[in-house]
Amino acid sequence: MIAKSLKLLTVLLLVGLAASEASAQDSPPLALSLDQAITRGLETNLNAVLAKSRVDEAEGTRERRLAGYLPHLRIETPFAWQTRNLRAQGISLPNSPAVVGPFTSYDFRIYGEQSILDLQSYHAIKAAEQEKKARLADYTDARGEVIRLVTVRYLDAAYAEARVTTALSRVQTSEVLEKLARDQREAGVADGLDVLRAQVQLANDRQNLLVTRNNAQLALLALARSVGVDLGTPITLTDNLSFKPLESPRIEQAIQAALESRPDYRSLFAQRAALEEQAKASRSRYLPKIVVSGNYGTSGQEMSRLDPTGMLQVNMVLNLFDYDRKGERLELESRLDRNSRQLADLKLGVEQDIRAALLNLTSANDQVATAREGAQLAERELQYAGDRFRNGIANNIEVVTAQDALARARDNELNALAQHAEAKIALARALGDTEKVYRLFLGIE
Repeated sequence: MIAKSLKLLTVLLLVGLAASEASAQDSPPLALSLDQAITRGLETNLNAVLAKSRVDEAEGTRERRLAGYLPHLRIETPFAWQTRNLRAQGISLPNSPAVVGPFTSYDFRIYGEQSILDLQSYHAIKAAEQEKKARLADYTDARGEVIRLVTVRYLDAAYAEARVTTALSRVQTSEVLEKLARDQREAGVADGLDVLRAQVQLANDRQNLLVTRNNAQLALLALARSVGVDLGTPITLTDNLSFKPLESPRIEQAIQAALESRPDYRSLFAQRAALEEQAKASRSRYLPKIVVSGNYGTSGQEMSRLDPTGMLQVNMVLNLFDYDRKGERLELESRLDRNSRQLADLKLGVEQDIRAALLNLTSANDQVATAREGAQLAERELQYAGDRFRNGIANNIEVVTAQDALARARDNELNALAQHAEAKIALARALGDTEKVYRLFLGIE
């Protein structure tokens, strides 16, 4: 009985798995443009989501520190049943017991406290505001990095799919040439080695087609992960690799614009401002604090006889000795020194990023032009070699060589197009306002 139940359960599980696989295979493909992929990535990518949560965390910190400078109110309503030892309090009456009671007491009271002067809390609030600015800049920087990542993943997938198309075209060409070799042998123009050579080339091209198809699926899988699409959903790319020229800015202007708008650079400045406010707060620990506090309520031993009482006082608190301030000062000085070094290094990094992006963009422009010319020449070479073999002037070694040259030329052209687009998004990233300019740089309508 148990064995039958286990067999039935196994069958049901297999049927369920088969049904889920069938439904996944039958799911309609998702048409995805580059702009749509970037939009999805900004909404779902983990790095952007985490950066946004840090902004919320910084706002919470600012609210908590602000609360220290706002009024504090509370209500207390103690009800006590007690006895008192008068003698322990220095009260000794003749013919009276040392312990009196028990008796009851009621007290209904509201307490209030307001800081009038607290420079330590004030500078802590200002530091929290600067920390929030730093987190906002980090969030902007994270979104720019997501745009670059998704763009590169999309270009990788488009490049991989274009290579599949090229590989398929090469297989079709090899099939035609293999048939031509067999026809030439039957006509007595070619020998068996020509046929064998064409068959080997066809087998190699079919093998290459399988590899490129697998690489294309892997690239689509990486793209789906980066934009938050279910990994089982088939994706159809609607944007192909194409050449969209971009006028390069002048280096000096680009560097100046980047130093003014790069979010990672602005984040370091905001962090430095926060550290300076923290240093002011540390120095304010030895300054007096003035606090106004008071209470008002009713009290008595019977609920029917409660008399109003209250108090209002101004309190000055002056910290005379606090050795912890020395350690805090050393800590903040170390952070400020580290921040200064990071700013100096990043300033050089900004210039390096700009110069590298412009060099890559110029090189990619030249590579596209050269690769296109090479592809045109390789097509002519293959056509010429095929005509020579068809007319019996030469064997098909020239054809195989020309096929390899054409494949390399087409791959060079696709690679140059992908590098050109990557260079443009790298330049947008280096300039800083990636989210504002990426459509312009990538030529997205």
